[in-house]
Amino acid sequence: MKKVTGIGGIFFKCQDPDKMKEWYAKNLGMNTDKYGTTFEWRQSDHPDKKGFSQWSPFSDQTTYFQPSQKEFMINYRVENLEELLKELKKEGVTITDEIETYEYGKFIHIMDPEGNKIELWEPNDEEYDKILEVRTK
Repeated sequence: MKKVTGIGGIFFKCQDPDKMKEWYAKNLGMNTDKYGTTFEWRQSDHPDKKGFSQWSPFSDQTTYFQPSQKEFMINYRVENLEELLKELKKEGVTITDEIETYEYGKFIHIMDPEGNKIELWEPNDEEYDKILEVRTK
């Protein structure tokens, strides 16, 4: 069973997310919106299919990364989240919440041994692509 298939996103805390997005847009040419930016790429096993990775600055006051005290959180793309979750529970991995399901995929959060919160995402790239089309219009 494949577990992690790639990076789904990089999230980090900063004092002023809007200013940070403006800086990255101006200096590095990133096309940002209210969420940050999304990088589109092609899946190596299926080059005809798109994949996506999200880059998002969060306010340094966010509680989204809790219980981690770290300044960042990484989102990993996974296959078959429900089966992976069963394996993680057997291994004693700390699960911080329940699976949340949206049209663009399923999510759950876990903790690594050093207190880093990790977001696992079983993506539905076709639906995510539709959302991006609406966001960029």
